[in-house]
Amino acid sequence: MSYTTDLIKNVAIAGHGQTGKTTLFEHLLFTGGAIPRPETVESGKTTSDSTQEEIERKISIHTALAHIERNGKKVNFFDTPGSSDFTGDVILSFRASEFVLLAVDGRSGVQIETVKLWRNLETRRKPRGVFVTKLDDERADFEKVLEDIKEKFKVTPVPFTLPMGKGAGFKGVIDVLNEKAYPVPGDAVEKESPIPDEYRDAAAAAREKLIEAAAEGDDGLMEQYIEKGSLSTEEMRKGLVEALSEHKIVPAFAGVATKNSGLVPFLDFIAETGPSPRTAQDVVLDPEGKEHTVSLDPDRSLAAMVIKTTYDQFSGKLSWIKVIDGRLSADSEALNVSENKKERIGKLYICQGKKLEEVKELFAGDVGIIAKSATLRTNDTISSDDSALKFLPLRLPEPVHSVAVNAVAKKDDDKLGEFLVRAAEEDKTFQYFFNTETKETVISGMGELQINIILDKIKVNQKIEVETHIPRVAYRETITKKASAEYTHKKQTGGHGQYGKVVLDIAPLGRGEGYKFENKIFGGAVPKNYIPGVEKGVAEGMARGTMAGYPVVDVEVAIVDGKYHPVDSSELSFKLASRNAFREAMRQANPTLLEPIMNLTGFVEEKYLGDVMSALSGKRGRILGQDSVGGIAEIHAEVPQAELLRYSIDLRSITSGTGSFSVAFDHYAPISGRIAEDVIKAAEAFKVEEKEE
Repeated sequence: MSYTTDLIKNVAIAGHGQTGKTTLFEHLLFTGGAIPRPETVESGKTTSDSTQEEIERKISIHTALAHIERNGKKVNFFDTPGSSDFTGDVILSFRASEFVLLAVDGRSGVQIETVKLWRNLETRRKPRGVFVTKLDDERADFEKVLEDIKEKFKVTPVPFTLPMGKGAGFKGVIDVLNEKAYPVPGDAVEKESPIPDEYRDAAAAAREKLIEAAAEGDDGLMEQYIEKGSLSTEEMRKGLVEALSEHKIVPAFAGVATKNSGLVPFLDFIAETGPSPRTAQDVVLDPEGKEHTVSLDPDRSLAAMVIKTTYDQFSGKLSWIKVIDGRLSADSEALNVSENKKERIGKLYICQGKKLEEVKELFAGDVGIIAKSATLRTNDTISSDDSALKFLPLRLPEPVHSVAVNAVAKKDDDKLGEFLVRAAEEDKTFQYFFNTETKETVISGMGELQINIILDKIKVNQKIEVETHIPRVAYRETITKKASAEYTHKKQTGGHGQYGKVVLDIAPLGRGEGYKFENKIFGGAVPKNYIPGVEKGVAEGMARGTMAGYPVVDVEVAIVDGKYHPVDSSELSFKLASRNAFREAMRQANPTLLEPIMNLTGFVEEKYLGDVMSALSGKRGRILGQDSVGGIAEIHAEVPQAELLRYSIDLRSITSGTGSFSVAFDHYAPISGRIAEDVIKAAEAFKVEEKEE
């Protein structure tokens, strides 16, 4: 069955690791009638954790998609990973959803990943709510968690459900909007009952706050509320729909997923009140590359985006599609706008975890799968015609952990490369490239766990033994003073010889300015037709510096004099003369090494702040500042890339696995002394290795 836009809801479940997201997802599917019984994570049989690596490690690694039908609505749920190593799958789920439910542990409250996810949602202005889990634990406290959220995020969560009791005395939840109680059902689905007398006052107070929140969503309702002092349930729902779509309120829910408690009122909220795809917006790029916000519209012609690519051993390549406009039909033809190629659409599917269900069409707002497309890739836009604009690619963080890899057996190199290309397509935060400068195959990702899982799959599935080592850093060389040099290239071999003489002046440029070349020849000492050869020679000279063979940057070069022979001169002669003249001038210009400096942003619990800052200082880092919000510290620092090659491992060790960070290249900075000597020695050793190979 296909659902039209007004009957679709999309919800991403996200949160810090171990907050119970997969358990919540599984029990929502059970409560919604999609599965006959909920399975535990420990059993390895949950709907979402279906891959071998997820079952073995008992964590979510990939986003899972499943759906239920509730009150005539189709609700798509995304179960997302909690580890920051797999943040790419979280971000694609945010992009495809109109509402995000953050699972927050009733014992721990807001944790580091909660903070990072919240900030990401803020940049998107994405409607969100919180589900406080594990409230049957003696250490859990619903009110305390809401205060924690208020303190850290400067918002006041509005309870849509309230817990009845706490710890061992947890008895169920109260649906504040519909004024019903739902006692703990055990292994069954919740059933409504009257609110017990002991909770009526708390329920009435919570309903008053809900009425105020609803009134804020609609000016007409606000006037009515001021006049009458109350609103009906239907009037409240109308105001809440508006308030949610404009992100004016953050609804809060209570429950214990393992006991199927708190799930029915949440599902009713999503079906009746949760944000609709019609309120959603996406971002497109015009032909000039400018960003524009567009609303989802089922009445326009087809426009959809590929949000994820997976490979299944039985179904082959699967392209996850979010339909933004119009409808997508099976056995049709569309244009891949990104590639400007016609795309044959074969079978369409929706899914319950890894189980595929064939459908004839998908309407705007829905998420489905195109099977076995040869050309579709993540971030591609497909359309019914060539007038559509491209959707903005997923905004993903830069990788923070890299290793150099090679197959133990040379014959496996090509096969290894093929698998790494596929892995990079399945997870866009994973990158694979051959560094021509350092002659290494380098893979990069969000952390050691992500990298290790991919390498384990290669070993187990592809039977390829892989060696890894720390990647070499791409240093640079530059000069610190002006210098001049001349060089004459002369060669006589019978017949036409080779002759070219150049005099070059070189001078340092400001950091980051790169390279400038100027022809200062007057009087025809070197004819203009040989100047391109001079430039090529300088470029070759800059490709390998005189200190350690690294590329040279931030240098201004001028040819000021020279000499040519009417018969023996050629562009090649001047290229060779210029390359040698540049290298000679560089030796006289007090050359120095440059190392890449990264801009680092770290998130750590305050109790680890001192140790983390001390460790960064020990890595030659420069602390730029730090900001603390409710026990979570955000650190900004500049750190040499060479000191960060194992930092993802170091930080996890210092913070007991809770800290995380992001990095981005900032600038190059000079190095000298023992550090420079070590870099030069390593470069010389590398040259010896290359010759031996």
